[in-house]
Amino acid sequence: MDVVVVGGGPAGWAVADACARAGLATAVVAPGGRRVWSATFGVWADQVPADRYPGVLATRVLAAGRVIDREYLVLDNAAVCARLWRGPAVSVDDEVVGAEFGRRGATVRLASGRRLACAVVIDASGARRVVSGGPAPGVRVAQTAYGVVVPSAVADGIVRSGDAVLMDWGRPPTFLYAVGVSADRVLLEETSLAARPGTGWDELRRRLGERLGSVPDGPVERVRFPVDLPPTPPWHRGSVPFGAAAGMVHPATGYSVGDALATAPLVAEAIASAFGRGPVAAAAAGRAAVWSPRARVVHAMRSHGLRALLALPPEGLAEFFDVFFALSPRLQRAYLSGREDVAGTAAAMAAVFGASRWGIRGKLLLSRHSPPG
Repeated sequence: MDVVVVGGGPAGWAVADACARAGLATAVVAPGGRRVWSATFGVWADQVPADRYPGVLATRVLAAGRVIDREYLVLDNAAVCARLWRGPAVSVDDEVVGAEFGRRGATVRLASGRRLACAVVIDASGARRVVSGGPAPGVRVAQTAYGVVVPSAVADGIVRSGDAVLMDWGRPPTFLYAVGVSADRVLLEETSLAARPGTGWDELRRRLGERLGSVPDGPVERVRFPVDLPPTPPWHRGSVPFGAAAGMVHPATGYSVGDALATAPLVAEAIASAFGRGPVAAAAAGRAAVWSPRARVVHAMRSHGLRALLALPPEGLAEFFDVFFALSPRLQRAYLSGREDVAGTAAAMAAVFGASRWGIRGKLLLSRHSPPG
């Protein structure tokens, strides 16, 4: 193979499909092979082409009691997977347990005992970072959630058809995330944005029950992932970390899939363009495409946003986000998904600071001097 992708989630399959369409012989290695994702993934609709990433589109989006001037898309996992699987990338039903890297390429070791030779390894294994350093040490700042998928009629009065409620504060520090996941099903999810350690699922389930009167019957979704992983670490060992494995999770919001889907073609193009210069050059080009200098600056600024959230008391969170979602659509977009928009991100942060009361400002100032964790 030219490229082996470790991990079969949205980031892994998106970058594998892009590499294969760029002319690189590409394989995705994941337990279960072609297995439809079970988690719910939401992206801003303007981040991805609708013809390649179908889903349930919400044209009215609400957050912190305000209507957001932006469409929101919950991916139809089965339809997205079917489109990606029809592409030229091949699937290997196995598990990667390690890799050796050299100037002539890499050898990927599988749990079955097989070995795959390739030029470039892309690590899209999430926080496990199977071939790029392993899980980050210490207790991480995590976003957690506990949700139930229910018939739309059960959610009537909470979220109406065609809407997406991204943040409904009941009793901070948790909020309700309520989105349509199909034509007749809705996910009701109690969410903790960022905590160290992450809020437990039992507590989130209890809060969801308090909010709704009781926890409805339905398929359960449990979410837990770190939001404070650093950008592509120096211990990548020669791989190209991508998606959450590369620290592409937005530190202050927890979003990553939209950025991964949007960035995947750029990474594939960079690898393909440098492929003639050898495996080491191709991998280096891929890493550079994941983290440009501007993207690193924005990530550092967003990490300050995470520290600010951690510094706020629970009662200050709703006030903080009320100020944020009162910003202009341009500034909201810059901070939420302007991955290389240094000026826009800085302007959004300055606007939030300027519009906040002094008690919140003091917390924001103090957070500048606190370690990221």
